[in-house]
Amino acid sequence: MAYRDLALEIVRATELGAIASSYFAGKGDKEGGDKAAVDGIRYYLSTIDIDGTVIIGEGEKDKAPMLFNGEKVGTGKGPKVDIAVDPVEGTTLLANGQFNAVATIAMSKHDSMLRPGSSFYMNKLVVPGQAKNAIDIRKSASENLRNIAEALNKDVRALAVFVLDRPRHEELIREIRMLGARIFLAPHGDVTGAVAAALPDTEIDVMIGIGGTPEAILSAAAVKAMDGGMQCMRAPQSEMEKSRLLAEGADLEEVLNLDNLISSDDTYFAATGITSSPFLKGVTFKANGIVTTHSIVMRSRSGTVRYIEGIHNLKKKLSGVEYELPG
Repeated sequence: MAYRDLALEIVRATELGAIASSYFAGKGDKEGGDKAAVDGIRYYLSTIDIDGTVIIGEGEKDKAPMLFNGEKVGTGKGPKVDIAVDPVEGTTLLANGQFNAVATIAMSKHDSMLRPGSSFYMNKLVVPGQAKNAIDIRKSASENLRNIAEALNKDVRALAVFVLDRPRHEELIREIRMLGARIFLAPHGDVTGAVAAALPDTEIDVMIGIGGTPEAILSAAAVKAMDGGMQCMRAPQSEMEKSRLLAEGADLEEVLNLDNLISSDDTYFAATGITSSPFLKGVTFKANGIVTTHSIVMRSRSGTVRYIEGIHNLKKKLSGVEYELPG
């Protein structure tokens, strides 16, 4: 299989995961929705001619038996690749029937993704390509936002900043409000915020704040494809995480750029909306077993970004494979 074919293969996996998990929207069952997406994505990955290793998967905090870090996926016959996957980014959002739940996969050449070790959290700053040379995560939020606004030729008061709504961001939110920029708070959706910030045609200009390390690596594949800007720093949220990182020799003052997160210049990213997000519509069930999906798929080498509207007939093979959807 040619590398260029992989983009359209992985989006079929996210479509299957999104459809399977969408049956759980609003039902209050985080584990059920996540398991359905894991089962669907893992099933489709098993049909692709790759020799894949899951680098970022359903890690120890997810307590999942499949798509775990280090798991081998694919037929084993094709190119060796690293895989990062979040079958449901926003399991709580899905369980509550809220917006911004997506199924995501990133892929790159073997041994190119950062192994996060004990790093569970990172401070992140993501912008579109026009502002990628204007950011320095070591500087204050105010200084960065002024520089970003100038690079985007916007009044800072018109700048739209995505921030996760977490207690750890109280001071950050206060600083942004004092500056006068607009804030879009979200309870979850780290990858969604990063991709929305890097895309040139969304209402989000900047993603800033502390979120998950796995989500940073997933996001890096997309930001690379859009030639956006991204900087991160490890941000341990507990003494245990900090002590483990120091024992592993991690430099907590190191600024990580896109090439630190994924060293390959050939990355793939796919996401399918489960519930609607700033750049994707959610799964919609029509009459007579017809389901529609909305996905985005990107490749960094070509710089191609595609939006894909899928129409699926559940009475036939889904995505070309026999897969039994949740009952």
